[in-house]
Amino acid sequence: MSVDFNIKIGGEAGQGLQTISSALAKTFLNGGYNVFVSHFFLSRIRGGHNFSEVRISDEQINSKKNSVDLLVALDAKSIEHHYDELNEGTVIVLDINSIESITKEADDASYFDVPFTDIAKDISGHKIYSNSVATGAIVGLLCYEFQYLADVLTRAFESKGDDIVQNNINAAKAGYDYAQENYATQCYHMVIPKDKTTNKILVTGNEAIGLGAISGGLQFLSAYPMSPSTGAMLYIADNADKFNIIVEQAEDEIAALNMAIGASFAGARSMVTTSGGGFALMAEALGLAGITETPVVIYLAQRPGPATGLPTMTEQGDLQFVINASQGEFPRCVLAPMNPKDAFYLTVKAFNIAAKYQIPVFLLGDQYLADSSFTVPIFDQDNIDVEHWVLSSEELDEIEEYKRYLITESGISPRALPGSSKHLVCADSDEHDEYGHIDQTIENRIKMNSKRLKKNEGLVKEIFPPLEYGSNDSDITFVGWGSTYGPIKEAVDTLTKKGYHVNMVHFNEVYPLPQETVTSILKDKNSLIAIENNATGQFTKLLYSETGIKISQSILRFDGLPFTADNIIGKLHDMEMI
Repeated sequence: MSVDFNIKIGGEAGQGLQTISSALAKTFLNGGYNVFVSHFFLSRIRGGHNFSEVRISDEQINSKKNSVDLLVALDAKSIEHHYDELNEGTVIVLDINSIESITKEADDASYFDVPFTDIAKDISGHKIYSNSVATGAIVGLLCYEFQYLADVLTRAFESKGDDIVQNNINAAKAGYDYAQENYATQCYHMVIPKDKTTNKILVTGNEAIGLGAISGGLQFLSAYPMSPSTGAMLYIADNADKFNIIVEQAEDEIAALNMAIGASFAGARSMVTTSGGGFALMAEALGLAGITETPVVIYLAQRPGPATGLPTMTEQGDLQFVINASQGEFPRCVLAPMNPKDAFYLTVKAFNIAAKYQIPVFLLGDQYLADSSFTVPIFDQDNIDVEHWVLSSEELDEIEEYKRYLITESGISPRALPGSSKHLVCADSDEHDEYGHIDQTIENRIKMNSKRLKKNEGLVKEIFPPLEYGSNDSDITFVGWGSTYGPIKEAVDTLTKKGYHVNMVHFNEVYPLPQETVTSILKDKNSLIAIENNATGQFTKLLYSETGIKISQSILRFDGLPFTADNIIGKLHDMEMI
């Protein structure tokens, strides 16, 4: 029997929701299942209503879903907020003694009271272990082998000593036994461990960006912490010593990008991590990278604006911003990963493109991708090439006269590093001549600006075509970009199983767009519908401006939440297209 089971854990900030969801995810992953974990949390340390979701399946999972199969309520609000999401027969697991009032009525069979706190105190002497009790109870309700959870708890707490490890295992086992002994049918839902797999990992988008940066040869990272990108910075910082990477927490975002540009000028493969509000402060430095032709990678994890907006939620609202940021005109590239696997390989590509074309390259993610955990195959590093595109000392010795901004047919000038040869390497933020010295004559301005923009001709050839998936003879074609890939793919699969002819065209390399390739893919498609996590259809506008293809119908979401397949299918019903 196939498994597709969704567990939601709700409560206040500070109640350990992510501790429970992380332990569950690793427990089921170790038993051979695919797992997807997503979080909703407010920008506060304690209080408010937060929740985490753990979706388990024996098939690849690409997104979260709306319905809930098992609700773990650590407070009354969890029942109030999510009652309408429950499937028929969904069990609500709660500690009735710790919840003041429940306003939603339910059948007695729907509520399963597990005294988390009392069990924790009885078994381990402290209520702090109540989350382990809850985790054990969930595993028990699913009749899953307890040893998988015990192994996860051992690894999670081994650094804190044997007593802490054993207390957590004892508490979890007590919760497991309580569920097995007190639930009416012993098993609410049977989930049988499969063969253990060693070729899959559970990874967030931020971790995949960090891994990709390390594999892509990152040498210097500077950032001012700003959610939701901070996870990538922290992951790289945790591993910096192993890979000889310098990580600098700058005093602000202005300094962060300027530091990265300086490090890159000196020869280090450099990167910054930020979000929209932080990048707003980087716009002037972005222009510095543009005119000095200094490669740099900018990871921007989007969240809803304007201003502070919704700092812990998700949106695709910064696309037009990054394409048009900074004064003047200069080449740039924007890559928008679909999932962690894509994020890993696109990050490597971002460093190579930045180095080859001597431009800023954006990795445009969002909170949903950054903080969600996906089951993916272990990344293959055998075919990764780290391309430097810098003149060696030997090559420089053969050059009689070095011009840092030599006008070439491709627009790409030979790049040398300061101090690597007898030649002077000069750069200036004013308009400059081929040597890098200030030159504000009209003739020079035309030549140098044209030289920089000439790079776009080669750059557009580096952009891969969008992914096509679904029916070749489709009545509906979804057009998406970035992290909407998962929900759209699931919607296509669901509708296809119901007999509809649908497909998707999805972009993960979004700027500049190869006009002829994109036009040839989309021109004969029926009923194009854009799916975007913003209010104004920013990619739709980009597509029209770059290719002339106009999409007249859109499904837009800008409430701070990500799409699900159910959202998309529901909107199609509203539009009377299915």
